[in-house]
Amino acid sequence: MFWQRPSLLFAAFLPLSIALGGVLGGGTAQAQTLSDVLRASQDQAARAKGSQTAKRTPGGTPSSPPVADALFGSTEFESKSLEGLPQWTRVLAEMEQERASFQACARDASQCTSPSLRNWNRVITAAAPLDRAGKIRMVNEFFNRWPYKEDRELYGRNEYWAAPREFMARSGDCEDYSIAKYFALRELGFGEEEMRVVILMDKIRGIGHAVLAIYEEGEILILDSLSNMILPHDRYKHYRPQYSMNETTRWAHVGGFDRAPSLPYRGLVARRDTVGDRGWTRQQGSTDPER
Repeated sequence: MFWQRPSLLFAAFLPLSIALGGVLGGGTAQAQTLSDVLRASQDQAARAKGSQTAKRTPGGTPSSPPVADALFGSTEFESKSLEGLPQWTRVLAEMEQERASFQACARDASQCTSPSLRNWNRVITAAAPLDRAGKIRMVNEFFNRWPYKEDRELYGRNEYWAAPREFMARSGDCEDYSIAKYFALRELGFGEEEMRVVILMDKIRGIGHAVLAIYEEGEILILDSLSNMILPHDRYKHYRPQYSMNETTRWAHVGGFDRAPSLPYRGLVARRDTVGDRGWTRQQGSTDPER
Protein backbone atom coordinates (compact mmCIF):
# COMPACT_ATOMS: atom_id res chain seq x y z
CA MET A 1 0.00 0.00 0.00
CA PHE A 2 1.26 3.47 -0.87
CA TRP A 3 0.05 6.99 -0.18
CA GLN A 4 -2.44 8.66 -2.50
CA ARG A 5 -2.27 12.31 -3.37
CA PRO A 6 -5.33 13.99 -1.82
CA SER A 7 -7.83 15.61 -4.16
CA LEU A 8 -7.98 18.68 -1.88
CA LEU A 9 -4.22 19.13 -1.77
CA PHE A 10 -4.24 22.52 -3.45
CA ALA A 11 -7.76 23.58 -2.49
CA ALA A 12 -8.36 27.13 -1.36
CA PHE A 13 -7.40 27.73 2.25
CA LEU A 14 -10.36 27.93 4.63
CA PRO A 15 -10.50 29.06 8.26
CA LEU A 16 -10.24 26.14 10.65
CA SER A 17 -13.45 27.05 12.41
CA ILE A 18 -15.94 29.87 12.68
CA ALA A 19 -14.96 29.82 16.34
CA LEU A 20 -11.49 31.06 15.41
CA GLY A 21 -12.95 34.10 13.74
CA GLY A 22 -10.99 33.60 10.52
CA VAL A 23 -7.58 34.08 12.12
CA LEU A 24 -6.12 31.31 9.99
CA GLY A 25 -6.81 33.18 6.80
CA GLY A 26 -4.35 35.81 5.66
CA GLY A 27 -1.14 35.55 7.67
CA THR A 28 -1.07 31.82 8.30
CA ALA A 29 -1.90 31.03 4.69
CA GLN A 30 1.16 32.97 3.61
CA ALA A 31 3.57 31.31 6.07
CA GLN A 32 6.62 29.89 4.31
CA THR A 33 8.72 28.52 7.17
CA LEU A 34 8.23 26.59 10.39
CA SER A 35 9.04 29.74 12.36
CA ASP A 36 6.37 31.70 10.49
CA VAL A 37 3.67 29.08 11.03
CA LEU A 38 4.57 28.56 14.68
CA ARG A 39 4.37 32.29 15.34
CA ALA A 40 1.07 32.50 13.47
CA SER A 41 -0.29 29.53 15.42
CA GLN A 42 0.79 31.10 18.71
CA ASP A 43 -0.96 34.37 17.83
CA GLN A 44 -4.09 32.48 16.80
CA ALA A 45 -4.02 30.38 19.99
CA ALA A 46 -3.69 33.43 22.21
CA ARG A 47 -6.71 35.09 20.60
CA ALA A 48 -8.80 31.92 20.57
CA LYS A 49 -7.98 31.02 24.15
CA GLY A 50 -9.53 34.17 25.55
CA SER A 51 -12.75 33.99 23.55
CA GLN A 52 -13.68 30.35 22.99
CA THR A 53 -15.06 27.52 25.11
CA ALA A 54 -14.42 24.16 23.48
CA LYS A 55 -17.23 21.60 23.37
CA ARG A 56 -16.09 18.13 24.37
CA THR A 57 -16.81 15.70 21.55
CA PRO A 58 -15.33 12.31 20.58
CA GLY A 59 -14.11 13.57 17.21
CA GLY A 60 -14.17 16.45 14.77
CA THR A 61 -15.29 17.20 11.24
CA PRO A 62 -14.63 20.29 9.13
CA SER A 63 -17.88 21.84 10.38
CA SER A 64 -17.92 20.44 13.90
CA PRO A 65 -16.97 22.30 17.09
CA PRO A 66 -13.35 22.18 18.27
CA VAL A 67 -12.32 18.95 19.99
CA ALA A 68 -11.08 19.18 23.57
CA ASP A 69 -8.64 16.81 25.32
CA ALA A 70 -7.10 15.92 21.98
CA LEU A 71 -3.44 15.49 20.98
CA PHE A 72 -1.11 16.35 23.91
CA GLY A 73 -4.15 17.51 25.89
CA SER A 74 -4.89 20.36 23.49
CA THR A 75 -8.09 21.66 21.95
CA GLU A 76 -7.82 21.16 18.19
CA PHE A 77 -9.43 22.89 15.21
CA GLU A 78 -9.67 21.03 11.92
CA SER A 79 -9.34 22.27 8.35
CA LYS A 80 -9.44 20.33 5.10
CA SER A 81 -7.14 22.82 3.37
CA LEU A 82 -3.34 22.53 3.31
CA GLU A 83 -2.71 25.78 1.46
CA GLY A 84 -1.14 27.39 4.53
CA LEU A 85 1.54 24.67 4.63
CA PRO A 86 3.70 25.16 1.51
CA GLN A 87 6.61 23.07 2.82
CA TRP A 88 4.30 20.12 3.45
CA THR A 89 2.45 20.40 0.14
CA ARG A 90 5.80 20.49 -1.67
CA VAL A 91 6.84 17.24 0.08
CA LEU A 92 3.51 15.63 -0.87
CA ALA A 93 3.97 16.66 -4.50
CA GLU A 94 7.52 15.27 -4.58
CA MET A 95 6.39 11.97 -3.07
CA GLU A 96 3.63 11.71 -5.67
CA GLN A 97 6.22 12.17 -8.43
CA GLU A 98 8.50 9.53 -6.89
CA ARG A 99 5.77 7.03 -6.06
CA ALA A 100 6.55 4.64 -8.92
CA SER A 101 10.26 4.38 -8.13
CA PHE A 102 9.61 3.90 -4.40
CA GLN A 103 7.02 1.20 -5.07
CA ALA A 104 9.26 -0.63 -7.55
CA CYS A 105 12.16 -0.52 -5.11
CA ALA A 106 10.03 -1.79 -2.22
CA ARG A 107 9.02 -4.81 -4.34
CA ASP A 108 12.37 -5.57 -5.95
CA ALA A 109 15.82 -4.60 -4.63
CA SER A 110 17.24 -4.67 -8.16
CA GLN A 111 15.09 -1.61 -8.92
CA CYS A 112 16.75 0.43 -6.18
CA THR A 113 19.04 2.69 -8.16
CA SER A 114 20.47 4.86 -5.38
CA PRO A 115 21.63 4.51 -1.76
CA SER A 116 18.42 6.25 -0.65
CA LEU A 117 16.22 3.74 -2.44
CA ARG A 118 18.31 0.83 -1.19
CA ASN A 119 17.77 2.10 2.36
CA TRP A 120 14.05 2.33 1.61
CA ASN A 121 14.01 -1.29 0.47
CA ARG A 122 15.98 -2.29 3.55
CA VAL A 123 13.53 -0.87 6.08
CA ILE A 124 10.37 -1.84 4.18
CA THR A 125 11.59 -5.42 3.64
CA ALA A 126 12.60 -5.80 7.29
CA ALA A 127 9.36 -4.33 8.67
CA ALA A 128 6.86 -5.94 6.27
CA PRO A 129 6.56 -9.34 8.05
CA LEU A 130 6.13 -7.77 11.50
CA ASP A 131 2.90 -6.98 13.30
CA ARG A 132 1.78 -3.35 13.62
CA ALA A 133 3.72 -2.75 16.81
CA GLY A 134 6.82 -4.27 15.24
CA LYS A 135 6.47 -2.13 12.12
CA ILE A 136 6.21 1.03 14.22
CA ARG A 137 9.24 0.08 16.29
CA MET A 138 11.33 -0.90 13.26
CA VAL A 139 10.60 2.31 11.36
CA ASN A 140 11.25 4.53 14.36
CA GLU A 141 14.60 2.91 15.17
CA PHE A 142 15.72 2.78 11.55
CA PHE A 143 15.33 6.47 10.78
CA ASN A 144 16.57 7.58 14.20
CA ARG A 145 20.01 6.28 13.16
CA TRP A 146 20.55 9.21 10.81
CA PRO A 147 22.57 12.04 12.37
CA TYR A 148 20.80 15.32 13.05
CA LYS A 149 21.75 18.14 10.68
CA GLU A 150 20.32 21.63 10.54
CA ASP A 151 18.70 23.07 7.43
CA ARG A 152 21.18 25.95 7.36
CA GLU A 153 24.04 23.45 7.07
CA LEU A 154 22.35 21.33 4.39
CA TYR A 155 20.36 23.80 2.31
CA GLY A 156 21.64 27.24 3.27
CA ARG A 157 18.25 28.35 4.57
CA ASN A 158 16.55 28.55 7.94
CA GLU A 159 13.79 26.06 7.17
CA TYR A 160 13.44 23.30 4.62
CA TRP A 161 11.27 20.17 4.89
CA ALA A 162 12.96 17.23 3.18
CA ALA A 163 11.18 14.41 1.38
CA PRO A 164 12.33 10.90 2.41
CA ARG A 165 14.77 10.51 -0.52
CA GLU A 166 16.52 13.75 0.45
CA PHE A 167 16.56 12.82 4.13
CA MET A 168 18.08 9.40 3.48
CA ALA A 169 20.75 10.98 1.29
CA ARG A 170 21.67 13.98 3.46
CA SER A 171 20.04 13.55 6.92
CA GLY A 172 17.99 16.41 8.32
CA ASP A 173 16.29 17.88 11.35
CA CYS A 174 13.29 16.90 13.47
CA GLU A 175 10.45 17.31 10.98
CA ASP A 176 12.45 15.38 8.36
CA TYR A 177 12.64 12.34 10.66
CA SER A 178 8.87 12.52 11.18
CA ILE A 179 8.16 12.84 7.44
CA ALA A 180 10.34 9.83 6.57
CA LYS A 181 8.62 7.72 9.24
CA TYR A 182 5.19 8.84 8.05
CA PHE A 183 5.74 7.71 4.45
CA ALA A 184 7.48 4.47 5.43
CA LEU A 185 4.48 3.51 7.55
CA ARG A 186 2.14 4.51 4.72
CA GLU A 187 4.05 2.08 2.49
CA LEU A 188 3.62 -0.57 5.19
CA GLY A 189 -0.17 -0.23 5.19
CA PHE A 190 -0.94 2.45 7.76
CA GLY A 191 -3.74 4.82 6.77
CA GLU A 192 -3.20 8.55 6.48
CA GLU A 193 -6.07 9.04 8.95
CA GLU A 194 -4.04 7.10 11.55
CA MET A 195 -1.02 9.42 11.54
CA ARG A 196 -0.02 13.06 11.83
CA VAL A 197 3.21 14.99 11.63
CA VAL A 198 3.08 17.30 14.66
CA ILE A 199 4.88 20.64 15.04
CA LEU A 200 5.17 21.58 18.70
CA MET A 201 6.97 23.54 21.37
CA ASP A 202 9.25 21.71 23.79
CA LYS A 203 8.49 23.57 27.02
CA ILE A 204 11.59 22.26 28.80
CA ARG A 205 14.11 23.28 26.14
CA GLY A 206 12.13 26.28 24.90
CA ILE A 207 12.47 25.32 21.24
CA GLY A 208 10.41 24.11 18.32
CA HIS A 209 10.31 20.37 17.68
CA ALA A 210 8.44 17.84 15.50
CA VAL A 211 7.23 14.27 16.11
CA LEU A 212 5.03 11.69 14.43
CA ALA A 213 1.76 10.80 16.18
CA ILE A 214 0.09 7.43 15.50
CA TYR A 215 -3.51 6.78 16.50
CA GLU A 216 -3.48 3.16 17.56
CA GLU A 217 -6.29 1.28 19.36
CA GLY A 218 -7.62 4.20 21.39
CA GLU A 219 -4.13 5.52 22.16
CA ILE A 220 -1.90 8.15 20.57
CA LEU A 221 1.69 6.93 20.27
CA ILE A 222 4.59 9.31 19.72
CA LEU A 223 7.59 8.56 17.49
CA ASP A 224 10.31 11.01 18.50
CA SER A 225 13.74 11.54 16.96
CA LEU A 226 15.10 12.10 20.47
CA SER A 227 14.65 8.47 21.53
CA ASN A 228 13.75 4.98 20.33
CA MET A 229 11.20 4.73 23.14
CA ILE A 230 7.61 4.85 21.86
CA LEU A 231 5.32 6.30 24.51
CA PRO A 232 1.70 7.54 24.68
CA HIS A 233 1.22 11.25 24.14
CA ASP A 234 0.11 11.83 27.73
CA ARG A 235 3.65 10.99 28.89
CA TYR A 236 4.92 14.18 27.24
CA LYS A 237 3.56 16.87 29.53
CA HIS A 238 6.19 19.33 28.25
CA TYR A 239 5.12 19.13 24.59
CA ARG A 240 2.70 21.87 23.51
CA PRO A 241 1.33 21.18 20.00
CA GLN A 242 1.07 24.09 17.56
CA TYR A 243 -0.27 22.37 14.46
CA SER A 244 -0.42 18.89 12.93
CA MET A 245 -1.15 17.46 9.49
CA ASN A 246 -1.57 14.45 7.25
CA GLU A 247 -2.18 14.24 3.51
CA THR A 248 -5.69 15.72 3.57
CA THR A 249 -6.15 17.62 6.83
CA ARG A 250 -4.51 20.21 9.02
CA TRP A 251 -5.25 20.85 12.71
CA ALA A 252 -4.42 23.90 14.81
CA HIS A 253 -3.96 23.30 18.54
CA VAL A 254 -4.67 25.49 21.55
CA GLY A 255 -3.27 24.62 24.98
CA GLY A 256 -1.99 21.27 26.13
CA PHE A 257 -1.28 19.18 29.22
CA ASP A 258 1.01 21.90 30.56
CA ARG A 259 -1.21 24.93 31.08
CA ALA A 260 1.68 27.26 31.96
CA PRO A 261 2.30 30.21 29.60
CA SER A 262 4.20 29.33 26.45
CA LEU A 263 7.88 30.16 26.21
CA PRO A 264 8.94 32.39 23.33
CA TYR A 265 9.86 30.54 20.16
CA ARG A 266 13.64 30.31 19.74
CA GLY A 267 13.91 28.19 16.62
CA LEU A 268 15.01 24.62 16.09
CA VAL A 269 18.31 23.41 17.48
CA ALA A 270 20.38 20.29 17.00
CA ARG A 271 18.60 17.34 18.53
CA ARG A 272 21.62 15.47 19.81
CA ASP A 273 23.66 18.51 20.73
CA THR A 274 21.04 19.40 23.34
CA VAL A 275 19.95 16.11 24.87
CA GLY A 276 23.23 14.34 25.59
CA ASP A 277 22.35 10.65 25.66
CA ARG A 278 20.96 9.67 22.28
CA GLY A 279 18.60 7.18 23.83
CA TRP A 280 19.48 4.38 21.44
CA THR A 281 22.26 2.02 20.50
CA ARG A 282 23.22 1.44 16.89
CA GLN A 283 22.68 -2.18 15.88
CA GLN A 284 24.44 -3.96 13.08
CA GLY A 285 22.51 -5.96 10.53
CA SER A 286 20.39 -5.75 7.39
CA THR A 287 18.55 -2.64 8.54
CA ASP A 288 21.63 -0.44 8.98
CA PRO A 289 21.38 2.59 6.67
CA GLU A 290 23.69 2.71 3.69
CA ARG A 291 25.99 5.73 3.47
